[in-house]
Amino acid sequence: MTQTASDGATDLDAAVVRGAEAIGAHVAAARAAIGQVIFGQEQVVDRALLTILCGGHALLVGVPGLAKTKLVEALGTVLGLDARRVQFTPDLMPSDILGSEVLEEDEHGRRSFRFLSGPIFAQLLMADEINRASPRTQSALLQAMQEYHVTVAGQRHDLPRPFHVLATQNPLEQEGTYPLPEAQLDRFLMQIDVGYPDREAERRILLATTGADEARPKAAMTADDLLSAQRLVRRLPVGESVVDAILDLVRAARPETAEKSVADRIAWGPGPRASQSLMLAVRARALLDGRFAPSIDDVAALADPILKHRMALTFSARADGDTLESVVAKLVERLG
Repeated sequence: MTQTASDGATDLDAAVVRGAEAIGAHVAAARAAIGQVIFGQEQVVDRALLTILCGGHALLVGVPGLAKTKLVEALGTVLGLDARRVQFTPDLMPSDILGSEVLEEDEHGRRSFRFLSGPIFAQLLMADEINRASPRTQSALLQAMQEYHVTVAGQRHDLPRPFHVLATQNPLEQEGTYPLPEAQLDRFLMQIDVGYPDREAERRILLATTGADEARPKAAMTADDLLSAQRLVRRLPVGESVVDAILDLVRAARPETAEKSVADRIAWGPGPRASQSLMLAVRARALLDGRFAPSIDDVAALADPILKHRMALTFSARADGDTLESVVAKLVERLG
């Protein structure tokens, strides 16, 4: 019997539903496991998980002591990923991250070069205080984030999959730092702002971390489970209304296509990568919430972390007290 197109679509939908139910259980377990060691940062945890489910990278911005490093360590354990950390400093060289070739001599006196891989050959890399390294070192890392391979001495070396970078940045101390250029910021799917915990969450932190025993995260997924989840995210259906909302929002944030009242306040706006990031992120948010398709509410919820590091305000807008957050919020209100 010949299968019709509608039968094929039905089978695909059924496969997506089954996959979403299975992966949803894994993701829910991962979220709960991280919640056992990270308190009062539910939104930060969710956005970090969303970024990884999308196959992307995130920039964590917050003052010291807000568990950014602990979050990355917990994600590595819970998701079953090989996680490593690099502390970025002004004297850090690209080879300290990518690796280098060394000259070796065998027992017969023959010499040859052997590649020693650097810490970037991990599934989850924490780039701690990324803006403290020189632009040369930053660009070496960010190129790898985009291309998923490194080239040393003319030889290509592929990175492991999945591969994710969670970079941190301190918004206060700007002495001796090298701000990331706009083109490099665009490589990050999200900018996740890490704020202070509320009083009750801070009470839990005190009680849980200053005693004789400290809770440790437990694995809830494997790297293969994560790859399956990433493939599923790309298969979730997206309605035309959600696609239109993404296009309306991103195009309204560009001075060339924005309304005049907004265009006068934006120096430059997000490119197509912002639309792509939103398209993936709303699907991942739906999966995280146990839904099979995203809604316009998902677009509104993720507009801020996906757009604000891809925009800049004019001098007059900053002088009037506008912020990127307030401008994005106004754009979201117009989605209706």
